[in-house]
Parts: sequence; structure tokens; C-alpha cells
Amino acid sequence: MAEIRISNHAREQMRERGISEEMVLGIISTPQQTIRQGPEKLIYQSIEYFAEEKRNFLVRVFVNIIKRPNLVITVYRTSKIEKYWQDED
Repeated sequence: MAEIRISNHAREQMRERGISEEMVLGIISTPQQTIRQGPEKLIYQSIEYFAEEKRNFLVRVFVNIIKRPNLVITVYRTSKIEKYWQDED
């Protein structure tokens, strides 16, 4: 895995949304899906179980891959898994 830095904005979002740094780094290292968003960004995403809500959420990690080290720019979780999940063709 390339060297990763997490922006202050992303850390704030992680704190507000109950997403740990370990989860973010795990998703980046072994994502269930990777989606390119333009030439500079990759979205790493995985379905994760959150015990406090007793349900699955899709966690999406947006990374600027042009920056060195790569920069996590934002992180969020959504219950709208089918909206963002990319079906394999």
C-alpha cells in the first residue's frame, strides 16, 4: 500500500460518523470496490457492519492519488448501498 496521509477534514468526518482510522486504512488496503473519479481521485469502498446500529453501511473513502503521500480527503458512510455499488459487468 502506498503511503497515506489523512486530512484534517477527513479526520473530522471520521470522528463525526464513527469511522475509525483502522477501518479507513483497512478499506484502502483491501477495498471491496475501487472507483476512479477523474484523473486525481480514487474512491475505495466496502460494506462494513456497525454494531451500534446493528446494520451494514457502505463506507466510502475518497483519496487524492496525485498527492505524495496519497491524501484521504473525505470519508463517509451511507445506508444507500445500492446507489453507489458498482455492479460487475
